[in-house]
Amino acid sequence: MAATAPLPESPPPSPLDPFRRAVLRGLGVLLPPLLTIVIFLWVGSTVARYVLTPLEDTVRYVLVEYAFGVRAAADFKTPPAEDGAAVSDDNQTLWRRAPDGLFVSDTVYSEVENSLKRKDPQPDSAREYLRRYVDERFLQPWIVVPIFLSVFLLLLYLLGKFLAAGIGNFFWNRTERLINRVPLVSNVYSSVKQVTDFLFTDGDLDISRVVAVEYPRKGIWTVAFCTGESLLDIESAANEPVLSVLIPTSPMPFTGFTITIKKSESVDLNLTIDQAFQFIVSCGVVVPAHQITRWVSNRAQTAEGGLSPKPVLEVRTSGSSAGSNGLPSGGISQHGHPASGTADDA
Repeated sequence: MAATAPLPESPPPSPLDPFRRAVLRGLGVLLPPLLTIVIFLWVGSTVARYVLTPLEDTVRYVLVEYAFGVRAAADFKTPPAEDGAAVSDDNQTLWRRAPDGLFVSDTVYSEVENSLKRKDPQPDSAREYLRRYVDERFLQPWIVVPIFLSVFLLLLYLLGKFLAAGIGNFFWNRTERLINRVPLVSNVYSSVKQVTDFLFTDGDLDISRVVAVEYPRKGIWTVAFCTGESLLDIESAANEPVLSVLIPTSPMPFTGFTITIKKSESVDLNLTIDQAFQFIVSCGVVVPAHQITRWVSNRAQTAEGGLSPKPVLEVRTSGSSAGSNGLPSGGISQHGHPASGTADDA
């Protein structure tokens, strides 16, 4: 007797299915570049708000208070009373009166007045004149951004060299110990550190190849990364070569756990590291073209030829007896075909 488990009937197609597929296909094309731009804009705005803006404020304050300065009315013999009026000091330097009664140099005053637009408010103090002058002359974006990037890269280089040295590494380890003792902060810091170490640290994780292992039990295959040959004691206990493999988690492969398996129980996969990461991050949705299963290809060919595909699961039974593998005699073959053996025809 032959029993066939047919495929479950799919619901009838909806008239909106083509529209829904087109919308999803459009989202699939649009979202990757859009999210990439959004992430870079977010990083740029964060750096500008918390790093670049405070540095600009510091430079502006130093230049206003110490590089240029202002003069009081008492510094002149006959100070004018009108705003904008000019007066000379003992060195024949020309100064202009600001609305708050203090004086700025004629160069600063004239350049700020010339740069004011119709909708710009008039500066109400001498220091406001100096701040606008500094912004116009020294803090333009095309000047600040390249200098900031150069200084930032230089600081990163010096910090990396310092931490690579013995004393720098010692102080940094002490600092991390203090951070790890702070509740809640330690949890966030450790998670972020795992991601940054995985992305930016060279040599800590040497992935040699991509393998498949039966984990967490027989019959369940997991994509893993081979990282080494594990421990000698484990190899001696197993009486054969063993491997250390990293089992990543989906959809965030930055975390996972390490297990040791027998080398004979691993299967080398024809995948690059990047392809394996794409497979894991997408939860198995993104599969390289050369790894698409043959059954899917056969199903597409039969659909194009007008033939119905073969059932996925086909079981042949003979009475109530079962095979040694726990399945009904006859078994289940790969790709849904019955295994070789005798069976009663219906």
